[in-house]
Amino acid sequence: MSRQMNDTEKTLILVINPGGTSTKVAVYDGTREVLSQNLVHADEELARFETIFSQLEWRADIVQTLLEEKSIEPSSLAAVVGRGGPVAPVPSGTFVVDDPMLDAIAAGRVQVQHPSLLGAPLAKQMADRAGCAAYIVDPVCVDEFIDEARLTGLPEIPRHALSHALNVKAAARKAAQDLGRDLDDLNLIVLHLGSGFTVAAQKKGRQIDANDASASGPMAPTRSGDLPVLDFARLCYSQKMSLPEMEKRLVGGGGWVAHLGTHDLRIIEKRIEQGDENASQVIAATIHQLIKQVGAMAATLDGEVDGIVFTGGVAYQTFFIDALKKRVGWICDRFVTIPGENEMLALAQGALRVLRGDIEAASVGPYIETAGF
Repeated sequence: MSRQMNDTEKTLILVINPGGTSTKVAVYDGTREVLSQNLVHADEELARFETIFSQLEWRADIVQTLLEEKSIEPSSLAAVVGRGGPVAPVPSGTFVVDDPMLDAIAAGRVQVQHPSLLGAPLAKQMADRAGCAAYIVDPVCVDEFIDEARLTGLPEIPRHALSHALNVKAAARKAAQDLGRDLDDLNLIVLHLGSGFTVAAQKKGRQIDANDASASGPMAPTRSGDLPVLDFARLCYSQKMSLPEMEKRLVGGGGWVAHLGTHDLRIIEKRIEQGDENASQVIAATIHQLIKQVGAMAATLDGEVDGIVFTGGVAYQTFFIDALKKRVGWICDRFVTIPGENEMLALAQGALRVLRGDIEAASVGPYIETAGF
């Protein structure tokens, strides 16, 4: 049962979101942001470390230094929440950072290696210093797929539920409020439009299907998206690239970066206005691929779509969103636009739901055992 925290209780929530070249840090008092900073790490600093996980103590000390500079005492923290990486497939929710989770991450028993995997151990480090609990919320491995969404034409290559679940779920909740409906009564298509794209079908609060934001779906600012599989196989053999080199090209060097040399839609829009036909064609192709993905998600919902939600950094660019709306209005004409990647607030809200007693934090332990990693 939900309860209100009284004034004598600790209310501050520390949020940590590690990325490849930065660590985003925020502190919330409930849902009110009291601190937000993006700690950018220079290449020469990162070069000292052989692996992502060898950066753990260094990043934790950087976060601690920031809190000291801002006069935020560890004793004032009610919880610490980190970005959740691709551990075992789990349902949507808030998960306590416990030994099974940390052991699996340390041993590499995860779906893929990604900097977000530092979120849980960083949160635990800081929580131990503060004497409070550590959590992750709606990690990228949230898996609520229907069984039909998992199979491909090759049994050894199933589809994986890896998406921008944190922001997709948060946007769906906000859209339900804006529509004046209960999320569990709604069918939504949510488009997370950031450096990578997720197009997800949300059926009565459950994410029944979505593209893998790193490996499939529409081309995105830094990601290739779907590729003709035979041509891709030939490219892999002919280019004689290492696996890490090819992965970097697909995720980080694909999409708009590959075609136009930039992932910044503001720059691309100016180039289009100046008559750059190549830029215009790339954005037109991106919109074409996005509307195909929206149509596919509408089909998984049997055409019963109550709203289409646009979120992520690209959603700030109205010309892009307006173009999408014109092309998908025949599916549904109820749109909700929530610009920005509101991940820090979403993480705080996930921890807050536990602190208020609205939900209980779960353990990933049973899911790790089931996954067999």
